[in-house]
Amino acid sequence: MADHEASKINHDNHLLLDQPLLRLPYELLRKNFRSAHFTVEKESTTLNKLLKETAKGSLDGKTSPEDVVKNLDTMIAKMRGMKRKLSTYANKETRLYKQLDARVAHLHELSDMHSVEDVKYEAWSRKRLDRLLVDYMLRHGYNTSAQALANEREMHDLVDVETFLTMSKIRESLENGSVTEALAWCNDNKKELRKLQSNLEFLLRCQQYIELLRINTPSKSVEAITHAKKYIAPFQEQYPDEVREMAALLAHRPTDKNLPPKYATWYSPDRWTKLATCFVEAHNKLLGLPTFPLLHTALSSGLSALKTPACHGTQKTTSSSQPGHSQTSMTSTVCPICSIELNELAKNVPYAHHSKSHLDNDLLLLPNGRVYGQAKLDEYAAKAGLPEGQVKDLVTGEVYSRTALKKVFA
Repeated sequence: MADHEASKINHDNHLLLDQPLLRLPYELLRKNFRSAHFTVEKESTTLNKLLKETAKGSLDGKTSPEDVVKNLDTMIAKMRGMKRKLSTYANKETRLYKQLDARVAHLHELSDMHSVEDVKYEAWSRKRLDRLLVDYMLRHGYNTSAQALANEREMHDLVDVETFLTMSKIRESLENGSVTEALAWCNDNKKELRKLQSNLEFLLRCQQYIELLRINTPSKSVEAITHAKKYIAPFQEQYPDEVREMAALLAHRPTDKNLPPKYATWYSPDRWTKLATCFVEAHNKLLGLPTFPLLHTALSSGLSALKTPACHGTQKTTSSSQPGHSQTSMTSTVCPICSIELNELAKNVPYAHHSKSHLDNDLLLLPNGRVYGQAKLDEYAAKAGLPEGQVKDLVTGEVYSRTALKKVFA
């Protein structure tokens, strides 16, 4: 019965990890709809205004037939342009709905499985692992490898390659010292960023101002002042301290000796990396994406499920007799958390929650505070070849006399 419960699939827990799989297409559909609606409203207003002016001028006789024809040609050109834009939005919507259908179908496959021992579950979980790997690689800039894996597994509709490629392109441009692409992205998402109270656009405008001051010529100083009045001064109520510091930078140039630290940080080359990080955070928050890769979340859950207090005890190693080789002492364990590869990763995750516990018979307390069953201590002492009357801690490898042990009553 216990084995059956352990192998039973908890569908709700699985879906917790896969929320972004459905949320991102939904957010992109909303954004696509808003863009299409804005285009229709803007172009319709322009067309209606031009149509009224043309009709009124034609009836009043103030507009010549040639001008009427010219205005009609202009309206037709605008309508054709609007049609092209709406066709682009429609194609994107169709693609997003296709992705959404594929993802719903992928999650629906899980609903028909009820045990991890199901043969279908192994294939499904492998596909999910591939998705997590693609997500991880895209977030860290391994775009070519991510696309190759997505194409090889034929799961392009289950991963968000285009979204992360756009993000990666803007992030790399910031790391290379350019704010042009990032400012264009901010302009496309101005209303959403304002709702999120993001300071990304303000920081980008400040960086433009700083780069003008860095050149340190009279013409660039005048240009910097003009830039500050137009783009930085409007943020005075939101970021008063930062705006004052921007104004003070006019008197503190990067070439100045004994430049105060608070002004030196504005001129630091590390600011480009911070801007790239700020952009990624704003991008992920805007689209409802997790801050960390989903692979980290899945790995942390797995590590936590296996971790026990014994996993991070003191582990000793002894050198072998052959130069350049070492062998692990008898304190080694086959626990995956105690392995060299995973031990460091598991240090900060919580311990596993065990609803049932097991106590050995004839418990004995060692001087270091650890408790073991007498049978285990005897067996381990025999394997270690200890003299009679001595025992060895199973985790730390410390050796004690049996007379130093105390009986524990549970």
